[in-house]
Order: sequence, then C-alpha cells, then structure tokens
Amino acid sequence: MPSNTHTELTAFLAQLGADAATINDVIAVAEPLDLPTRHILLHQGQTQTHCYFLLNGLCHACYLTEQGKQFSKEFYWDQDVIIGFESLINDAPSAYLLETLSASQLIMLPIALFQQWRQQQHPLYQTLLERQLLHKEHKERFMLMHTPKQRLQLFSEHFPELVGRITDYQLASYLGITSISLSRIKKRLISDEINPKN
Repeated sequence: MPSNTHTELTAFLAQLGADAATINDVIAVAEPLDLPTRHILLHQGQTQTHCYFLLNGLCHACYLTEQGKQFSKEFYWDQDVIIGFESLINDAPSAYLLETLSASQLIMLPIALFQQWRQQQHPLYQTLLERQLLHKEHKERFMLMHTPKQRLQLFSEHFPELVGRITDYQLASYLGITSISLSRIKKRLISDEINPKN
C-alpha cells in the first residue's frame, strides 16, 4: 500500500481513538482502489462485502425505483467513511446503489472486519456507529425544520465544494424537492441578490 494512503488512513483511525493494534489490523486487510467516474461500487440489492474509506473524489448513494426515478441518499467526499450499517446489522442486501461521481481513490475494507467488531462490541465500531447516528440526526433536523429555500442555502453554505460537483437533479433529490422547484428557488435567490429587500 502506498505510504500516503497508509498515513491518511492511520491518521483518520487515530483521530477516532483507535489503538495501535486496531490500526494494524485495519492496515493488514486494506486494499487501495483507483476508480473512474460513474463506477458502481455496490448495486442496489447486492450483498455488501466491503466498506470504504474515501481518500479523495466524490461518491453518491441513491435509491432507484422501478419507475426509473433516483433519490439521493448521501454524498461522500474526501476523508469520508462509507459503511452500510443497515445491511451490516441485518445481514441483508444493500437497499441502495453506491457509485463514484468523479475519479476517486478509496481504500477497501472487508465487511467481515466490521461484523467481527460488532460482535466484540469493539470501541471503534461504536465510534463509527455513533458518528453515523449523529449525521442522521442532523440530516433529519435539516429536512424537517427548514424550508426548501433554507435547505439550499444551508447546503451551499456548509458544502460549497459539493455544489459545483453534483447535478441539479442530484441536489434536488437530496434536498427533497423536484428539479423544477430547485430551479425556481435558485432564480428567486439570484433575484433577491440583485434586488435586495430593504
């Protein structure tokens, strides 16, 4: 494994409180991946065999309907962990599709390692689970407590690096609105900037 990959993963795990033995266990089974844009890592309905640490790039998880519609679940970018906890806990196929939206460098880790940590009630598993839970709580509040216009503004403020890297369709889906509604909101915001209210 390249030294820079080793260093970034080690630093991330240490930041989460992992001890040296745990870090060594992870490094021993880690496999680097260099993937092109629009590469599918996991099909909806497929059994999850690996989790991922995203070194750099952009990934997208989404739900696909029988009617061909796509609903954005989550975006992942530099220094993100991608773990399907629902599939892991229930030992079930993935409910969503996972793909790259840009050329991406990842580290692939076997799901068996996380299953072992879960059985052992390993501190690192607990930390990763709590991290995911907090994110879900924040997103739930984001969706319930704000108007579509506020959601767009908050998303743009907190994730400016993402706005130019995803399509309007993906952004609208993530915000829980239609592409038409997103277009109207953008036009309204531009109008407000040009003609600010006193």
